[in-house]
Amino acid sequence: MSLLEAQGVTAFYGDFQALYGIDLTVEEGETVAIIGSNGAGKSTFLRALTGLQSAARDSIRLAGQAIGGMSAHHVVGLGLAMVPEGRRLFPSLSVEENLLVGAYAKRPGPWNLARLYALFPILHERRNNPGTALSGGQQQLVAIGRALMSNPRLLLCDEISLGLAPLIIKDIYAALPGIKAEGTSVLVVEQDVGQAMSVADRLYCFQEGRVSLEGRPDELTRAQISHAYFGV
Repeated sequence: MSLLEAQGVTAFYGDFQALYGIDLTVEEGETVAIIGSNGAGKSTFLRALTGLQSAARDSIRLAGQAIGGMSAHHVVGLGLAMVPEGRRLFPSLSVEENLLVGAYAKRPGPWNLARLYALFPILHERRNNPGTALSGGQQQLVAIGRALMSNPRLLLCDEISLGLAPLIIKDIYAALPGIKAEGTSVLVVEQDVGQAMSVADRLYCFQEGRVSLEGRPDELTRAQISHAYFGV
């Protein structure tokens, strides 16, 4: 049984169809990447997984349990958490308070403030600062930490490198092995194909709301990826 199993996931915005029967799996201990251009349906798919976008109940299963269309806070309680695009920190809260917001589900697990501060020491140094007063890269660490505080079985990362300097991106992705070592699987949406391929066990490409390619990075050619990404 896969940790996450999506079968035939569709999504609409009014009369506009954004997803056309997406099939995707994530196994325990995997890092899976989704690539694709803007408008390919990547973020919509993550929204469907987390209950922010309507989906048929049986089309999404987490550890065998149907979660499609379930409310977002119930999904978090079952062990699925998202690092949203744009970070979306609470500006009125300190770094530490933003992190503690993620622990409201009270799921048991390895992640707590001490463990997070060991993974991201800069957050301990800045713990009393307003969350939005940090640099973009440090804010991204807060967003990741907030999601980890819910002790998820599966962490969803939506464009976590967007707008950040290459050195900061490298540091963020360097933290993924430590996250996986604590038993958390990862599903990451990434426009940077090279970055996605460097961290993923398996890769999916979305094009116009459909899966255009799936496989292990070391088994896919540049020509295959280019065709799946751009459709040419």
